[in-house]
Amino acid sequence: MFAMEVDQDIKLGLVDPSFSEAYSALAKANYDYLKQWLAWPVFCQSADDFKGFAQKSLHDYADGKSLTCGIFYQEELVGNISFNSIDHKLKKAEIGYWLSADYQGKGIITRSCQHLIQYAFTELDIQKIQISAAKDNLASRAVCERLNMTLEGTITHAEKVGDRILDHAVYGLYKTN
Repeated sequence: MFAMEVDQDIKLGLVDPSFSEAYSALAKANYDYLKQWLAWPVFCQSADDFKGFAQKSLHDYADGKSLTCGIFYQEELVGNISFNSIDHKLKKAEIGYWLSADYQGKGIITRSCQHLIQYAFTELDIQKIQISAAKDNLASRAVCERLNMTLEGTITHAEKVGDRILDHAVYGLYKTN
């Protein structure tokens, strides 16, 4: 398995169909929390759903379009982080993530993002990282601010999640020489 060590506690493992049972259990345990901010929980509830997600993610990785990783904290799967998209022509990648509510407040997402950003700048020749977070998702926006990203603007009516239409705050970070 392709893996990146973030630090002694955190490892990022390239998504694999073998993660499906653990992803399914984690999503079920965090369903109410995740569905506040993400559209996929209502559509992805079984191990088979996650297996399909993993297979598509691996194809997109092979095509250079994305990179999706499970987040392992002290050897336990606790969430997901990815380059949702990698645009080699624009030299831009967009990061997305989710984390079990039980593991928030430990810096896991911030450290994982820092690692992926460094990887993108040094290994993928990416010049811009972007994160879009729901405008009212203050925890996710705080991650962007800890990463010293610049708020580039707000996109209204950016996403439908459940019965709500969410605006997105868009953050960017550019590679410095």
